[in-house]
Amino acid sequence: MYRARFSIVHIGGPPRIRPPFFNHKGFIGLNNIRDRHLASIALPDATPELIRAYALDDEQALLAIVRYNHLIDTFLGLTTYSLQNHLRTTVTGVGQIEIDELYIGLDKHGCHYVIPVQAKGGRDQIGVVQTTQDIRFAAQNFPDLRCRPIAAQFVDGGSVALFELTLQGDVVRVVEERHYRLVPESDLDKEAICAYRTD
Repeated sequence: MYRARFSIVHIGGPPRIRPPFFNHKGFIGLNNIRDRHLASIALPDATPELIRAYALDDEQALLAIVRYNHLIDTFLGLTTYSLQNHLRTTVTGVGQIEIDELYIGLDKHGCHYVIPVQAKGGRDQIGVVQTTQDIRFAAQNFPDLRCRPIAAQFVDGGSVALFELTLQGDVVRVVEERHYRLVPESDLDKEAICAYRTD
C-alpha cells in the first residue's frame, strides 16, 4: 500500500525547528529532500533525438522530456494534456507570475485536475514562493479543479525525479516522489517490468 512520505518546510515567521534543507530564502533543496534510496523506474525513452540535440537549456530539455514521455500521466495515474508552457499571468494580491508548464488532467472517474509544473535544472531548488503562487493561480483561475502541483528535476545519471507538492497552512510538503530512468526499448529489463506490477 502506498504511504505518503512527507518532508516539511516552515515559511512565514521563525520556525521552532529549521530542517537542514530549508534556507533563509525560502527554498527547498531537492538534493537534500530527495530519497537517495528510492529505486528508479525504467521507461522506454520517447524523446525525439532532435529535441535532445537542440534543447537550449536544462529547464527546456526537462520540460520536453517530461512532456514527450508522458511522465505526468505515469506519475499521477491521470490522462493529462499540456495546456501552455511559460505561462505569464497575474494573481490577485501577488502580481505577475510565470508557470513553467501547465497541464490539465482527467481521472477514470471524470474528475478534472489542474497541474502546474516547476522544472528545476542543475542546482536549482523548489521555491516555496513559486509553489504558493502556482496554487493560488489554480484557485483563482480553475476553482472547480483539483490542484496537484509538481516539481521536476534531473537527478543522478540523467534520471528524472518528480515530486508532488502540497501546502498545509504555511508548510510545503512532499506528498510523493518517483524517479524515472529513460532507456532504449532494447535495454528494458523484462523481469523488472514484471516486478513493477502491483496488486
